[in-house]
Amino acid sequence: MKKKCFIAAATLLLLCACQQELPENIRSGLVYCAEGAPESFNPQRVTSGTTIDIVSQQLYDRLLDIDARNGDLLPGLAISWQRSTDGLTYDFNLRQDVAFHHTSYFTPSRPFNAEDVVFTFNRIMDPTHPYHFLGGGIYPYFQSVDWASLVESVSASSPYQVRFQLSRPDSSFLANLATDFAAILSAEYGAAMLTEGQPQWLDSRPIGTGPFRFKEYQKDVLVRLYRHNHYWQGQAAMEQLVFDIVPNNARRMAKLLTHECDIVAFPRLAELSLITERPDVKVQESTSMNVGFWAFNTQKPPFDQIKVRQALALAINQNAILQAVYFNQATAAKGVLPPTSWAFDAELPNAEYNPQQARALLAEAGLSQGFIMDIWAMPVQRLYNPNALKMAELIQADLAQIGVTANIISYEWNTFRRKLSEGEHDSVLIGWAADNADPDNFFRPLLSCAAADSGSNRAHWCDPVFDQLLHQALSTDDQQQRRAYYLAAQRYLHAAKPLVALAHSQRFQAINANVEGVSINPYGGIALFGARRVTP
Repeated sequence: MKKKCFIAAATLLLLCACQQELPENIRSGLVYCAEGAPESFNPQRVTSGTTIDIVSQQLYDRLLDIDARNGDLLPGLAISWQRSTDGLTYDFNLRQDVAFHHTSYFTPSRPFNAEDVVFTFNRIMDPTHPYHFLGGGIYPYFQSVDWASLVESVSASSPYQVRFQLSRPDSSFLANLATDFAAILSAEYGAAMLTEGQPQWLDSRPIGTGPFRFKEYQKDVLVRLYRHNHYWQGQAAMEQLVFDIVPNNARRMAKLLTHECDIVAFPRLAELSLITERPDVKVQESTSMNVGFWAFNTQKPPFDQIKVRQALALAINQNAILQAVYFNQATAAKGVLPPTSWAFDAELPNAEYNPQQARALLAEAGLSQGFIMDIWAMPVQRLYNPNALKMAELIQADLAQIGVTANIISYEWNTFRRKLSEGEHDSVLIGWAADNADPDNFFRPLLSCAAADSGSNRAHWCDPVFDQLLHQALSTDDQQQRRAYYLAAQRYLHAAKPLVALAHSQRFQAINANVEGVSINPYGGIALFGARRVTP
């Protein structure tokens, strides 16, 4: 065992020596080794956890926050809120004296107020808003929860009060305002960029109210943030925060071991035993609400046939995947909801491995001779899937046993996500991590008809019966009634198989021993406001 660890460490150090060193002024701050580059600097426009980790909780605030201990909603930029008895009107009282970022490219003349909330959400839902179609008019999370048809209007009742008028009751409405996607933008900055003829800067040179302000982005190299000295919750301990973009897993780990990185969010599970033995590294672990899955593009034959999807599900050995990919640091998934959710259906059957039955189903679907398909595998490591390429290889071998030939496809991360949203894939290994504690956060963004239109539904599966179950669950605040609808939805999914849920992974984070104030958030991205370096 010691010999293996020595070889692994030597390999990591060799890889690190091949990496270009970061300048000294960067290493003087806190360095987070990220697995990929951000797609945008506006969280409204993405669903990628890679982007959210770098951008959302560092640069922006939301109306509501989430208590990481229990998932309860907390005041954020809204200090209080009231709902009408019919569930159609929400009034928010806003925090005063909240400063926007001062940067080299913009100096705000006023603090945050209701105008910024109106600007932020009207951009998403109003086609006449001057920024609505910037970047193609794509707001995947909000479109997946049908935000535009839900919210009739957002208006300022006073400089520090905002009213949301809904078209129907929605029990997940407040939870959605607490997600990392609901970041509040600056209306003043938006107006200034229109005047200067640079509207694209709103999403690429961000202005927020968060604990850090944007300094620079060197494409595919690093993102540099400086401390926001007038942050309403107090100053961050670190003056500078740098996201060093290192797609290679081994190189990220090497940089941690040589102290070029202070934090690595997703250490390779195969190397946990190596790093936990080191006195200069701390490994944090948490049960997190997430799911890794294999989704079929149901708009393409033969994946439009239920029997084919059922056959493919029966053909794969879930236990082998849990061992070889997750190193038994995950729970076998029965469906998309993790066992920690209050709506989880414990009565769902466990995944079955039955190649003989899989071959029989393919024969019934007219595919007794098998077929050729593609499996798209993420090029980056994520919480819900630590090694998609390895997983694809295991599935490829399983499918060969039932006469199905699988080709493994991968691209650079942002290209991968773009092509995925455009529906070019046959199937894909990907996943989802919770943004709040509401079960709807798993169902609508992943599998609703609205999500199929927005591109976040990787199965491109639209089923009116399933959508109706979700609508019924959202129309009541009674948790027992909601749970009954969600149980029905889970059983419906189990039969229809637009995707195969594989695992709910434990979340790990490796940090240098002299860094404190960083913890794992089970809901949403990483927050580095409290991070600080201590003297041993």
